[in-house]
Amino acid sequence: MSKHRRSRRARILTWTAAGVALALAGAVSANAVTFNFNTSTVGRGRPAPSLYEGRVFDTCTAPSLAAMKAWKSGQFYGGAAVYIGGKNRGCAQPQLTPAWVKSVDAAGWKLVPLYVGAQPPCQTSSNPERFTADDAASVGAANGADAVAKASALGMRTGSALYLDMEPFNLSDASCLNAVLTYVRSWDQAVRVKGYWAGMYGFTSSSAAAVATAEDRRNLPNILWYALWDKDKTTTRDWPWNPNLYTDHRRAHQYWVNSTETWGGVTLTVDRNDWDAPVAVIAK
Repeated sequence: MSKHRRSRRARILTWTAAGVALALAGAVSANAVTFNFNTSTVGRGRPAPSLYEGRVFDTCTAPSLAAMKAWKSGQFYGGAAVYIGGKNRGCAQPQLTPAWVKSVDAAGWKLVPLYVGAQPPCQTSSNPERFTADDAASVGAANGADAVAKASALGMRTGSALYLDMEPFNLSDASCLNAVLTYVRSWDQAVRVKGYWAGMYGFTSSSAAAVATAEDRRNLPNILWYALWDKDKTTTRDWPWNPNLYTDHRRAHQYWVNSTETWGGVTLTVDRNDWDAPVAVIAK
């Protein structure tokens, strides 16, 4: 994400340390299946998601309502990702209130709620919250419950998709990988039991690859938002894994970062995303 904790250079260095294991990430999971939001048993007990297809921007601090209205006039983006919580969230969010959410929704924006939860024990960064192999399940459950509480407080109803931000880590560290999958599964379950859809933002070099190549597909995210900064607006051409995985409007791609743009006379530095996935459902 755009400078929310680390510079683009620092994150690329982390990719290098993680091995940028695209060869490993290309492995095909034997039990991967096509998912249908309306018919899958995974979705029982939850409202159908609200789907959006188009461009989404994300930036560290949610812009002012005036800025959002100005950017809407540019008719380039239709969605915006916002950091709703997590101890590792890097920016203050003075604009992010229930009134702001309702106003930008009324203006036609689709919102993508992003939660910066605890990070892996082997990650090379200074995060205030990490999980370990021993507490990954309990921390994941607590973080998932907190994500639901934060979303609900902002007026994001059940049926919304909540996205867990998992930053790069050393994919070759088996103990760390297992802890990550334990944490993610626990976070997902805590989100789903409350009637929300569980998504994850991660990197094709590590965190997204961990989910996409896991042989055990149980309790993994419903939606995968992958970071691959190739400036290619697509969710298919550069998808590096099983082509049958995360189909049926369950993919998003962060394809360009730290882009300084002006729309409606307002300049912001944002990341660009191609979106074909669920977003938040806003209470009216």
